[in-house]
Amino acid sequence: MARQPMLKFVNIGRDMPEKRDANVRNHDFHEIYAEYAEAKAAEQASRCSQCGVPYCQTHCPLHNNIPDWLRMTAMGRLKEAYELSQATNTFPEICGRICPQDRLCEGNCVIETAGHGTVTIGAVEKYITDTAWENGWVEEIVPMAARGESVGIIGAGPGGLAAADVLRRAGVQVTVYDRHDRAGGLMTYGIPSFKLEKDVVMRRVAQLERAGVEFVLNCNVGVDLSFQAIRGQHDAVLLATGVYKSRELTGPGAGAKGIVRALDYLTASNRIGFGDEVEAFENGTLNAAGKRVVVIGGGDTAMDCVRTAIRQGATSVKCLYRRDRANMPGSQREVANAEEEGVEFVWLAAPKGFGGDPVSGVMVQKMRLGAPDVTGRQSPEPIDGADYVEPADLVIKALGFEPEDLPTLWEEEALPVTRWGTIKADFQTGATELPDVFAVGDIVRGASLVVWAIKDGREAAAAILAGFDAQASQVAAQ
Repeated sequence: MARQPMLKFVNIGRDMPEKRDANVRNHDFHEIYAEYAEAKAAEQASRCSQCGVPYCQTHCPLHNNIPDWLRMTAMGRLKEAYELSQATNTFPEICGRICPQDRLCEGNCVIETAGHGTVTIGAVEKYITDTAWENGWVEEIVPMAARGESVGIIGAGPGGLAAADVLRRAGVQVTVYDRHDRAGGLMTYGIPSFKLEKDVVMRRVAQLERAGVEFVLNCNVGVDLSFQAIRGQHDAVLLATGVYKSRELTGPGAGAKGIVRALDYLTASNRIGFGDEVEAFENGTLNAAGKRVVVIGGGDTAMDCVRTAIRQGATSVKCLYRRDRANMPGSQREVANAEEEGVEFVWLAAPKGFGGDPVSGVMVQKMRLGAPDVTGRQSPEPIDGADYVEPADLVIKALGFEPEDLPTLWEEEALPVTRWGTIKADFQTGATELPDVFAVGDIVRGASLVVWAIKDGREAAAAILAGFDAQASQVAAQ
């Protein structure tokens, strides 16, 4: 290996793993990117400039030690690279696949701002951990010592699972409650397999199960088991429910058959991928095959829906978004992938109403961008007389998610919420005003990213452990 393995961005260009041909991949649900070969991973990692102030690390919610594990990869020291990556990230192979690196680490890479093209951080991260699994470097979770404390975690998504990992390694007894029949939350049922194949998630769940984490599935808290009962069984409770209430459409005909929620649609598709029988898919309600599909929204969930519809055999797939391409919230990388696969984007367009029942068309209001709103983004304004009807047999609402009313659903009015309905909790520790009750992830932040939920889960687990240790010290002092 050369004495100086890094700083090769001047001579070596950015090179992502090869993407499968769009006309092939749009017929299946396998991940679209091939894996790096070892030499290619080392080459791309060697482009890192090892800058004195690593903005990639600063802009990573987990503050992953990116420059160091890139250097280890460039030097062929992959096991050490994995150990560095795993030290700060519970699920690096998942973040490598689904994080919007273009908005986080890669979007703030120093050599990108210098015009050399960012380091392919996400692809290298994925490669490192996939290699670690293949080589048996991912060690079983072995608790440091058995502890008497018990923690109940409500929600088996990324925040809950990340907290379970930290707590179990410390020896705490952990029970995870979830309404679904499989753990993983949106990683299992919300994100399509072409972005995150499900064996990647199930492998981590199995690791936690082998470590002694107990999963109580098909458990709808507030119905099957009360929140108060869970509090009574554990020394601390962590809320990691996510946000699942879909924002709704308004306008004439918004309640017509054939207008469905994005999460229902994606969940049905993912269940089919598991081999489940899904009546709503079989009868066509949540199946795009042979249909003209219109997806309303511009975020990553909308991108998941349009790309799923293409794979299900829709005759056409169009995405309506009320702003332009530059102002959409979803990943530009995902938009490009969708366009390659046959999705048509209709910018500056909003639904005004719906015709037919079952739906046969979307009344579209053309828009223009006006003055900036309080966030600085230009607000869309309708253009008078610029309406038209977009034919549609299936309309998918991907307008974002809001928190459920947990205090009412769980009959716990003391559970503190913000004016947006999210749980009011300390952003560093996750502590709420209820004693020994913590909250993390989307139920605190609002709909956000998997990587932020992982960060929150890890930090709340550390705070819970610190609280247990403080209580033990007080008891010992008495």
